[in-house]
Formats: sequence, C-alpha cells, structure tokens
Amino acid sequence: MTRNTSYSGWGRALRATGDITRPDDVRRVAATAPAIGNRRSYGDAPLNDGGAATDMTRIDRILSFDREVGVITVEAGMRLGELARILAPQGWLPAVLPGTGFATVGGAIAMDVHGKNHHHAGSFCQHVMALQLLQGDKTRKITPKTGALWKATCGGLGQTGVITQATLQLTPAKGDLMLVTEQRATDWDHHIALLDASTAPYTVGWIDATATGPSLGRGIVEEGETCRGLRPAPRAAKTIPLDAPHWALSGPIVKAFNAAYYRRVPRSGRTVVRPLQDFFFPLDKIHDWNRLYGKRGFHQFQCVVPLGQAAALRHMLATIARSGLASPLAVLKRMGPGRAGHMSFPMEGYTLAIDFPNRPQARRLIERLEDATVDAGGRLYLAKDALSTGGAIKAMYPDHPKWAAAAAKADPEGLLKTDMIRRLDLRT
Repeated sequence: MTRNTSYSGWGRALRATGDITRPDDVRRVAATAPAIGNRRSYGDAPLNDGGAATDMTRIDRILSFDREVGVITVEAGMRLGELARILAPQGWLPAVLPGTGFATVGGAIAMDVHGKNHHHAGSFCQHVMALQLLQGDKTRKITPKTGALWKATCGGLGQTGVITQATLQLTPAKGDLMLVTEQRATDWDHHIALLDASTAPYTVGWIDATATGPSLGRGIVEEGETCRGLRPAPRAAKTIPLDAPHWALSGPIVKAFNAAYYRRVPRSGRTVVRPLQDFFFPLDKIHDWNRLYGKRGFHQFQCVVPLGQAAALRHMLATIARSGLASPLAVLKRMGPGRAGHMSFPMEGYTLAIDFPNRPQARRLIERLEDATVDAGGRLYLAKDALSTGGAIKAMYPDHPKWAAAAAKADPEGLLKTDMIRRLDLRT
C-alpha cells in the first residue's frame, strides 16, 4: 500500500511530504527509494521530502534462532525492544541496545547505534555477523569480510542498498530484570570519576544540565546488570495526547524538575530491581513524549569528544547551563573505541546528549556547541543531527571519502538519498 503523507523524524522540527510504501513481504520491497523504520532518528535522516520512501516496519519476522549459541536472523523491521522482550526470558539479549526499543534492526545498522555498554561491547554492527542488502533487483549477502561495502553499510545511513535482514550474535542475559545501582554524582569531576571507575556491564549518567557553580555536572550514575527474580508489578504506559504549550519546559520548570529528580536518589545511593525495558528504554513508557516540546518540536545535540578533552565538554555544559534552554533529558556516558563503519559515530571518550526546544536561541546555541566539538576533535551523532553543515560533518568523519565512494558505486543514480544526505551534501 502506498499513500502520500506528511511525516517527521522524532524531533518533529523538520518535516517531509511524499509517497510512503509499507510492504508486508520482503519480496515487495524495491530498492528504488530510501528505507525507513520507526523514524526514531531525530532530524532528517529518515526523511525524503518530495520523493518516495519504503516503510520497513512490517518486514519484521524472526527467521531463525539458535538458542545454544545465541545467533538469530531477523528481518530489518524487527524492533529491538520486541526482540529483547522475546529473548531475555530465554537467556539472551541483543548485544547492544540504544535508548529506545522502537528502533528497528535495519535502523540500528544504518546508524551503527551504541548503548549503555559501549565501553565494553562497542557498537551494534560489531555484533552483526551478516546481512542481506537489496541493490537494484538483486539481493546480496555481505559480512565483515566483504570489506569496503560492509564498512560503508554499517553506520552508512542506508545509502548502499536496502537492508532486508540481519544475523546477530546475541549476548547472554541472566533474566529479564535489571539489578541497578544508583549513585549521586555531586559535580562534574565526580561524575567523570564514577563513569571512569565503573566496571558494570551497563553504565549511564543522567546529568542536570541546569546546575551551575559548584554543582555543575551533578547527576545520577546508574550501573546495571541483568538478573532474574520476582517481577515488579507492570505499570501502564502513558500517552501525551496533545502538543504541550511552549511554557511547559520553561527554564524555571526544568530547573525545579531536575533538582527534584536529582534528590530522588539518597546521598548514600541505592540498589533497585527494575524491569529490563524500564532500564534500557525509560522514555518508551511515555508514548509520544516528543509532544512535550510543543508543535515546533525539538533538537537534540549529541557529541563525543576524546578522553583528553573532558575539559572541553565541561565548558560546553557550562555554556548550556547558563543558557537556560536545557531540558530534563540530558545524558553523559563513557565510550570505548568500538565502531564498525566509516561513518559510525563512536570514538573512545565521553558523549553528551541534551534536548532543546526548537527555538532560534537554541539553534544558535547548538551552532556554538558544534564549533566547540570540532575544536575538541570530536564528532556529532548523525542519528540526532538536524542543523549541522556538510563541511563540519566531513571534517569530523575522516573516512567520509571512502564511504562516499562506496555509496556512489552501490547507488549510482542516487535513488537512496534522503534530506540529510542532500542537506550535508554527503555523497560528494
């Protein structure tokens, strides 16, 4: 079925209108338009304004599963949260899980996503054993041994063909619950020290991006591991039915919320048991939470800087805190060196992600933060970007020429280009 519709990425600040086809069988998928999933990328990576797109979310079957060794083959539209729900009781999980369970396997490969265990496990595509790529009217199986095409496909923004299925090496799980230890980080140095010292399988820091002075960088560091036991009573998902008014995330409200959220963890810390989904995908419990930013939407700034540039990241955070524009959604993580593709985001260092309402002053602030990222030798995450320039992105990704050459060879007519590819002129 094909319908002409207006649609957006998760940030809702940029929109597109075009024909979207939603096939229910892989044999009906054509490699003549970009493939999209649940559009959890925040900017224009999943948009093709004025053109066609193929919605892969109904191509979502499990094709095979070897429980003994933890190897599974799934279609590209399979949601990672659904995969985790099915596999955890059987002792397995996808090796890398991003912050939302609505991301599809195909989207996770196209962005080479990372999770709360990147410091140990690397990126998503480092655990992909093989995938099938539809190019023109032919389907090609590729593996890490394929070479240039593999590196151009992993984190490659869907520009080398339509990913139709993937074989994943899973990671063992003790159960479908998480044993989570929460500690207060009192300031920036303490926050970084806790992240550096963590040996837990999964570690993430929530950071109060409104705190200033001696409290700059304060937050909560969560360390988790899978476990089994009595499952807590499930809580019904909530829905944001309407676009919130512009004042709902005003500076004073956000500051008060962040102070209360910080104090919810005792000074001495605590250990709790949570459902697995609540730990990995905390915001998925609030359907359409992006509507909290109002009808104009929002932008997320996410960068990573090398380990030796933590001071530069601290300076960025101070700039954000003084601006009064930050939302409650801010995350700090320690990353390892793992990445699978030429355009994969991760590097060994620290990554900071913060949401901002879509306002002129926020866009100007993000521009300053992007300049600071370039100066620090870091890079921006293309799954979140909606505002950068091609020159800046190409400077951040030194393997860009290799990727562009492989994409041009795989898609010489440019049929798979998206709004992001055109905005950043990435194919040249």
